[in-house]
Amino acid sequence: MSYSRVAFVAADTDQAREALETLTKRYGQCAPEKAQVIVALGGDGFMLETLHDYMNLDAPIFGMHRGTVGFLMNSYEDDDLLQRLERATKVSLYPLHMVAKTADGKIHNALAVNEVSMLRQTRQAAKIRIFIDDRERMNELSCDGVLVATPAGSSAYNLSVHGPVLPIGSNILALTPISAFRPRRWRGALLPHKANIRFEILEFEKRPVSAVADRTEIRDVVEVTVREDRSVTLKMLFDPEHNLEERIVAEQFAP
Repeated sequence: MSYSRVAFVAADTDQAREALETLTKRYGQCAPEKAQVIVALGGDGFMLETLHDYMNLDAPIFGMHRGTVGFLMNSYEDDDLLQRLERATKVSLYPLHMVAKTADGKIHNALAVNEVSMLRQTRQAAKIRIFIDDRERMNELSCDGVLVATPAGSSAYNLSVHGPVLPIGSNILALTPISAFRPRRWRGALLPHKANIRFEILEFEKRPVSAVADRTEIRDVVEVTVREDRSVTLKMLFDPEHNLEERIVAEQFAP
């Protein structure tokens, strides 16, 4: 596809702002709402913010690495950008929808591109009961927390707590414990993308837990439901030689 209307957005760093100035002088600047493609300049954290900020737009997002971690980013070059965009491959991602009920009875909704995490709020371990499609699968998990990761997010926090890396398009979600104390040997589960995952927080007054959907944190939750939301499609562009599918495969063989 030929792209003529490009919107550039940048992280608040010197490196990203310099790239923004260079690229806008060379290719012009379009408002994101009118753009055919959005070019995000920064690291993976900024890419995550960009996906959230422009989730309701139809324009795909092409990231260029001007930050710290660049797993989701293409390499930065200011030459031949329009040609790179034409050659880029498109990847469709689907976020997780979190519904969290707090101790005061309020209901909170949020979307997550990477993962939804349950995290203990105090020195005491959390105690969590897990249901999959309304069937109890674990009566009590004593842990620092537990998370549900998408394939795109499986190489982020999920990988850091020894969860599996999932190929894009695998239609699988990773359910991964964080420092499980009991059952000590449980390493998590792979679930179909249609699974409805529900967490009940046990002894929530004594052992409070927060639920985090990417950048949204809800504290003092008592029940959290997580499912994939296919009513929302996130579109990303990657250079053919550095596509996301290849990066996720390569990550599994990283030293």
